[in-house]
Amino acid sequence: MITLDGVMQAPGGPGEDTSGGFKYGGWVAPYTDEVYSKVVQEELKPADYLLGRKTFEIWAGYWPQHGDFWPGINEGTKYVLSNTMKESEWKNSVFLKSVADIKKLKNSNGSDIQVWGSSELVKLLLKNDLVDELRLKIHPLTLGKGKKLFDNGPIPAAFTLIESIFTPGGVIIAHYKRAGEVRTGTVGA
Repeated sequence: MITLDGVMQAPGGPGEDTSGGFKYGGWVAPYTDEVYSKVVQEELKPADYLLGRKTFEIWAGYWPQHGDFWPGINEGTKYVLSNTMKESEWKNSVFLKSVADIKKLKNSNGSDIQVWGSSELVKLLLKNDLVDELRLKIHPLTLGKGKKLFDNGPIPAAFTLIESIFTPGGVIIAHYKRAGEVRTGTVGA
């Protein structure tokens, strides 16, 4: 979930992430309609997840008691990149310490791994060429301030649009797959 200017901070609610004085939490709510909700429901199928510490802490405080809305979240493995956390009461939580641990996980046999939120982690993954797909919900607003998806150094990479839809509220939902290196050349007029 991002804005036109790439902000991804605190889409869910006012108190979700106020770091840096962010005061626009919950900016997704006005754009939730039937089409948007249907797409989100399809994404909530059981999976494994890679999360940053902050997102994990928010989720661990909420989802164990609210798993009926998202049945797979409590059963899926939650891989957490953290230098400070080593354990959690939330079942199926595994802690990783480094990019090398993430690379090892990515190269192992197993199910696809989803990343939700976790702005710093996503930037780290983009910088280290560890992103195979992007599923973006681009909301028709700009916030100017907040944690952004594409700042501070993603590597040059090409993506192919696999699927896209737009909602009545103007949200563009786009699924991109990694297509390789960036190619340059002459563009015709």
